[in-house]
Amino acid sequence: MTIVVTGSVAYDYIMSFPGRFREHILPDKIDRLSVSFLVDSMRRRRGGCAPNIAYSLRLLGQRPCIMATVGQDFGDYRCWLEERGIDVSAIRVYDDDFTASFFVSTDLEGNQIASFYTGAMRRARELSFHDLRGRAIELAIISPNDPEAMVQYARECQELGIPYVYDPSQQIIRLSGDEIIAGARGARLLIVNEYEFEMIKNKTGLTEAALCELAQTTIVTCGERGSLIVDGERQIAVPAAAPRQRGEPTGVGDAYRAGVMVGLLAGFPWEVCGRMGSLAATY
Repeated sequence: MTIVVTGSVAYDYIMSFPGRFREHILPDKIDRLSVSFLVDSMRRRRGGCAPNIAYSLRLLGQRPCIMATVGQDFGDYRCWLEERGIDVSAIRVYDDDFTASFFVSTDLEGNQIASFYTGAMRRARELSFHDLRGRAIELAIISPNDPEAMVQYARECQELGIPYVYDPSQQIIRLSGDEIIAGARGARLLIVNEYEFEMIKNKTGLTEAALCELAQTTIVTCGERGSLIVDGERQIAVPAAAPRQRGEPTGVGDAYRAGVMVGLLAGFPWEVCGRMGSLAATY
């Protein structure tokens, strides 16, 4: 059985700001926002939601398959994934484009400001779950990607009867309210952070209760305060796993998703699935 991971494949440019963003943003001037943050460090990392999730799934004993689109500069990244036992056979390379790039600055409080260059990711809509008919897919995850591809993948999973995790997160801004509702309604699991949850409520006009009724189960992550799992009438508060030291938070949410998915596939109760996600996120 296969776990198919869809989403962005990107190079991450991770920068650290030695201050607090909130101290430099004037609320009464937000309509004319113009700020520049001088960062102390920058690192280039292999990233993107799909490989991030797949990597943690592999560490937890799975052999996930990534379905995504990449550019001419993907060669070294492909070798790195293959060396770790991740299936890259459903990744399509476009030689006339570059792999997507993610630029993020993190302040002392863990807040982030980011920009994303789509590159070859914009052609993810050219891939299809119908092309994977020969695989026995146990679970799929639809994570941030080309918005049109995300809509298409949710519809295809519903048509093919593939259980899927719906994670619109960074693409909530680009998806319409109706598209988000359609994606969440057929999902085995909807997972977003607390800010994104409020964004979805605002964009769809749904109440918190109505939003939680769309997917079979909803998880809202709350950073160092842990996460909340809403499964029917049950609300399960899951604590965060305390780190020994504070580190760069980029990719934490992707690791959380992998931990939860492994617990879900193993048939563990949600209390255990949530703790698996928290522990994977902290590591």
